[in-house]
Amino acid sequence: MADLKKLAEELVNLSVKDVKELADILKDEYGIEPAAAVSVAAPAAGQAAGDEAAAEKSTFDVILVSPGGAKLQIVKTVKDLTGLGLKESKEIVDAAPKAIKEGVAKDEAEKIKAQLEEAGAEVELK
Repeated sequence: MADLKKLAEELVNLSVKDVKELADILKDEYGIEPAAAVSVAAPAAGQAAGDEAAAEKSTFDVILVSPGGAKLQIVKTVKDLTGLGLKESKEIVDAAPKAIKEGVAKDEAEKIKAQLEEAGAEVELK
């Protein structure tokens, strides 16, 4: 019988392309639907795709994590940044963590973050 530990080690170290090729061989030549093999490789493929997406991300959401101690100043800053009324801006600040702006370019998101942090808020970009 084959050395199962060695075989398992080889399977774990297969690239996504190799797993796909193996799945095709098992299906075409042996009539086996290799659902387990594909699901084992899926996390590695998903992680690689996630890493690429993070590297290529061009739009960001500006999230107000916490208004900090100067809540009134943050409300005014949110009002200026969003163009909303005072009441709506206060509701956003009170609901923190909450998105201030969504789908904005990296430069704009960083400017918004800087303004809010300067006013005393805790902000993150997603």
